[in-house]
Amino acid sequence: MSSLEIAKLDLMYVGIIIFTGLLGGVIAKKIKVPDIVLFLLIGIGLGPTIGGILHVPADSTMNQLILTIGACYLLFEGGATLRFAVLKEIWISLTVIATFGVLITGAIITYAGVWLGIPIGIALVLGALTASTDPATLVPIFKQVPIKDRVSQTVMSESALNDAMGAIATFAVVAYVMGTGEGFSLTHSLGELAYEAGMGLVLGAIVGYSAAFLMAHNSFGIFREVTPFVIILAVITVYLLADKIGASGFMAVFTCGVMIGNKETFNLPLDHHEHEYLEDYVGNTALLMRMFIFILLGSQVDFHLLKEYLGVGLALLFIFIFIARPLTVFICAGPDRRAKWTWKELVFMSWTRETGVIPAALVGILAGMKVPGIDVVGAITFIFILGTILIQAPTTALLAGKLGLLKSQEKSE
Repeated sequence: MSSLEIAKLDLMYVGIIIFTGLLGGVIAKKIKVPDIVLFLLIGIGLGPTIGGILHVPADSTMNQLILTIGACYLLFEGGATLRFAVLKEIWISLTVIATFGVLITGAIITYAGVWLGIPIGIALVLGALTASTDPATLVPIFKQVPIKDRVSQTVMSESALNDAMGAIATFAVVAYVMGTGEGFSLTHSLGELAYEAGMGLVLGAIVGYSAAFLMAHNSFGIFREVTPFVIILAVITVYLLADKIGASGFMAVFTCGVMIGNKETFNLPLDHHEHEYLEDYVGNTALLMRMFIFILLGSQVDFHLLKEYLGVGLALLFIFIFIARPLTVFICAGPDRRAKWTWKELVFMSWTRETGVIPAALVGILAGMKVPGIDVVGAITFIFILGTILIQAPTTALLAGKLGLLKSQEKSE
């Protein structure tokens, strides 16, 4: 195909995704489930195996571009909802669960995989790959389900902070499995984590404050009339800068969002009309990103591999949801005397543990590296993605209501 023909085909795919995504969003509102559930199902229906309408390979430029900018933007949106007052209360739990918690989850899944007959090298990769949460999945859920601030912001922040830890663990394990590294080095891993997270934090803070300054300063806010473009530019800039110096791009965009979301703290407020305009823009753009990410993700499900590893995958998914995550939450957050978590809050955080775009993207990277057993890892990872999104996401609001964690219940108390 010529470049023009490829461009026309991609343009058609864009139109199909937006049209079906809009319909899915309407249906999701009617039946009161997170829209990502419908988007995922739509993608499965449109994909090569069932509908044969949408065929965007996981390693294509279009797919990689959408995954990257989409995940970044959703993570930025999540950061923008985090408030400094809440962060001050939960930072201990957040730090422990986003670092040590990744190791606990990964270790449990690795042990369970070996117990179920998976070779230890493959089990190690699978455990590391699925140990971190996913911002592109969690942020949209908490935008639609109004959970109490400290709970929702803890889970969303965790999904941003543990990305660096999950990636470091994954590539350390891969180096060991492929014989290109000497295995695990705690000192080296902690140093690498500190650098990736720390530099991402610094870059995000600098770019975020600069963007807020140019948008909202009384005298120097030269971009006050074009704030949406500043947002897009800030997200792209900070991600690429972080990537250039080996820092965590997702940490950087999340921190950038936190800075812009808390701009009033730095005496950089927008007036009411400007604030509403910017909020509407961010919300609508995030909806578009969700459509593209999850419809494409659904269209790329390989049913042949899923069928082959379904039994082992479902067994691991059960362990993942009902053992690994609860243990991680209660061990990491339970002892935090500062946050004083209730058992209801801990139970809710234990259940809210979707897997999504980031692990899927890592599978694609590892496939390109020819990692041994990546077909097994990829199939089980997609079972985790499908299972957590289709089981946990639709039940988030119901569980929150049963536990009394909805904002509406908070106000009525």
